[in-house]
This record gives sequence, C-alpha cells and structure tokens, in this order.
Amino acid sequence: MASEAATRGRAYDRRRERVPRFAETKPSFMTTEFYAMLAGIVGVLIAGESNDSWDARWVWQIIAAIAVGYMISRGLAKSGIADRHGGRDDEA
Repeated sequence: MASEAATRGRAYDRRRERVPRFAETKPSFMTTEFYAMLAGIVGVLIAGESNDSWDARWVWQIIAAIAVGYMISRGLAKSGIADRHGGRDDEA
C-alpha cells in the first residue's frame, strides 16, 4: 500500500515538473522582424526598379545584407534559451 502511494506521488511530481513544450521565442513567421525584413526587401526591389542609377548587383547585395541581418537577429534571439522541447522518456 505504501509503495502504491509513493508511486502515485512520484507520478504526480513528475507531471508537475515537466518542462513546457514551447520555447520562449516565437516561430520566425510570427515575428515583426520577419515582416520588416520582407517589407525591406520589397522596398529595395521597388527602389531598384524605379532608380536607374542602381545596378542589379548592388540591389541584390542590399537584399543579401537584409537577409543576413535578419538571420543574425534570429540567432541572437534563440541563443540565450535552452531547448525546451525535451520529450525524452529516458530521464528519471
């Protein structure tokens, strides 16, 4: 009887100590940085088409710089958190 109560208690504690399934940062498509990056890319493409003094190579370099900046910002946002998806059953 005592071992059954102890088992139930451990199961309850195990459920209570579970780590949340979601990480602290949002998925990339749900952030304002993602939409700001898309708006910046579209803006550079429109400006590149309407401005004859900009050549295609320069426009694509600016677009690449915007994309790299976005990737760095997402990396910094995710670098400080631990992976909380866990789900390992072998942990006791």
